[in-house]
Amino acid sequence: MAMTRVRPARATMSLFKTRGRVQPSTGPACARDSAVIDWAAYIDGHRVCTDSVGDAVRLVRDGRLEPAERGEESAGFVWVGLHEPSAAELQEIAEVFGLHPLAVEDAIHAHQRPKLERYDDVHFLVMKTVGYVERDPEDGEVVETGEIMVFVGTDFVVTVRHGEHGGLGPVRRRLEANAARLAQGPAAIVHAVTDHVVDGYTAVADAIQEDVDEVEEAVFSPERTDESRRIYRLKREVIQLKRAVGPLAGPVRNLSGRRFVPTEIKEYLRDVEDHLTRVREQVESFDELLNPILQAHMTQVTVADNQDMRKISAWGAIAMVPTAIAGIYGMNFKFMPELQWRYGYFMIMALIAAVCMGLYRGFRRNGWL
Repeated sequence: MAMTRVRPARATMSLFKTRGRVQPSTGPACARDSAVIDWAAYIDGHRVCTDSVGDAVRLVRDGRLEPAERGEESAGFVWVGLHEPSAAELQEIAEVFGLHPLAVEDAIHAHQRPKLERYDDVHFLVMKTVGYVERDPEDGEVVETGEIMVFVGTDFVVTVRHGEHGGLGPVRRRLEANAARLAQGPAAIVHAVTDHVVDGYTAVADAIQEDVDEVEEAVFSPERTDESRRIYRLKREVIQLKRAVGPLAGPVRNLSGRRFVPTEIKEYLRDVEDHLTRVREQVESFDELLNPILQAHMTQVTVADNQDMRKISAWGAIAMVPTAIAGIYGMNFKFMPELQWRYGYFMIMALIAAVCMGLYRGFRRNGWL
């Protein structure tokens, strides 16, 4: 890989010195005592471990581990992975790789919309990650979002991750097992990270699909359940997933047209775009499906409430008969019909029973009881 420029040796000499780290062998990440999760120089698709990020940069740009010696330029690049770096840590990286201050600020504060921007010869890609995690046993699993920012230059890749999910360790290990793909340079990293993020979308979309099917079955089952809270939670999760998936379509499409992306990688990026399109359509179908499910559930709740009100009204009407008769004969007037008759009490009780039974049969026949 041809290199366009060499950064000042002063910057690379002080970049993230060993700080007591153990030098990695092949593949495993270094022990973390800062935002740097892992780093390595890759020469012709093979990982070359160094004591520090600065050594990896010097190896790629100068062809030597010792900064004082100058040799032939080596064909390779450096991949530095960071997790939620502080402003000072990311500033050290920015000084060496020449990252634009605006992009660095976005990478520090996160909460960015998916996008692809170019600052001189450095591309800046922002993607949202999603994960389906269990937060509350009563509410079940919920969608949590994070972010991955990727700085791509001619001889380096810097990935900045925010959030507890979407780790890139497995991505690095898979790439290191495929030297031919890794030899294609930073574009191979961009494709692998993008594909990893889209695979996360697919997994979450499949999990939401199962929840939507369960809610739909519960709503239309004979049993009476209150699914409104769960439906609203699913709609909120679908909205979060839509905010992550929808805006990423443009950046992924634009990546295929960048000059630093080889033709073979462009084909793989188009495949990622196809997967992203399918996920986006799936998420949109969730939104379209949850609306009628919610309407059907609210209709069922209204119908159930009306049935309850009819039952209450029917029993209230039945209860009014003995109440009214007892109220009349409880007024203590001296001259009232049948007060002095021996069988008056039995007649009134029979009348109350007959009227109540007639009302009960009438309400029962009309479906009120």
